[in-house]
This record gives sequence, C-alpha cells and structure tokens, in this order.
Amino acid sequence: MSTPDLEQLSALQKANTELVATLLRTTFNGVERLSALNVNVTRDFLNAAVGNVQQILSARNPGDLTKLNSNLAQPTVEKWMEYSRNVYDLVSSVQKEVTSVLQDQYTDFSKSASVRLDQARATPGGDIFAAVVKSVLDASSRTFEQANAFTKQATSIAEANLQAATATAQAAAGAAAGKVKK
Repeated sequence: MSTPDLEQLSALQKANTELVATLLRTTFNGVERLSALNVNVTRDFLNAAVGNVQQILSARNPGDLTKLNSNLAQPTVEKWMEYSRNVYDLVSSVQKEVTSVLQDQYTDFSKSASVRLDQARATPGGDIFAAVVKSVLDASSRTFEQANAFTKQATSIAEANLQAATATAQAAAGAAAGKVKK
C-alpha cells in the first residue's frame, strides 16, 4: 500500500468517525430533550393529580362531585394532547436532523464516486468498470430518494393522525363537559 492510499484510508476513517459522532450527538440530544419533557410532564401531572384529589375531597354533595369530575378531566385531556404534540415535534425534529446529516453524507459520497468514475474511465478497460459502478450508484440514488419520499409521507401521515386524534379528544372532552353542565 502506498502512502496516498494510507492517507485516503485515514481521511475516510476520520470522516466516518465524525459522521457517527454527529449522529450520536443528535440522537443523544433528542433523548435528553425527551427526558426533560417527560420529567416536566410527570411533575405537572403529579401536581395536577394532588390538586384534583384535594378538590374532590372538598366536594360537598354528589352534584358538586359530578361537575368537578368533568371540569378536572378537560385540562388533563388538553395536557395529554399537548404532550403528544411535543413528543411528535421532538421526534420529527430529530428525524429531520438525522436525515439532513445522512443526505449531506450521501451527497459527498456521490460527488466523490463521480470523480473516481471519471478517473476509472481514463484507464484501459475502465469504461466497463465505470458503467457498472455508475449503474450501482444510480440504483442507490433512486433507493435513497424513495426512502426520503417514504419518510416524508410517513411523517405527514403521522402528523395528520395526531391532528385528528387531538380534534377527536378535544371534541369528546367538550361533549363530556357539556353533558355535566346541563
């Protein structure tokens, strides 16, 4: 192996290490944000539960208890829906960051491969090798584009489902509150 080969191998290894480190940092930051969200939501739900129990214990008659029960349910449903939206936003954000890193990496790989193909064409018999490699690169490019399209479609479906679930839960909570007030 010549010195340029070792330098290229070293540079490739360094680039791969940086890519893995970037992906790990992105993932770790996402887990850290999710943990913080879970701690805050758990604290809020715990405080709300304690307050709710105190209010229920202070009810004077069954009518007050029924009205109070309905009034206590609405904020819990709203908090749960907000939590769900926050988790969705967080996961979506991390997914976009990871996709961006991978897209950049794939773009750099494609450019490097194109340069290598041009170099291969210049050697005797290299045009056959270059044609095969170009075919593989084209196939991988189409696969990568299809994966990106699938990810975007899955994200939009998940977002639509979350919005529908939010609307349904809010409507159900509003209907339950309306029945008690009558």
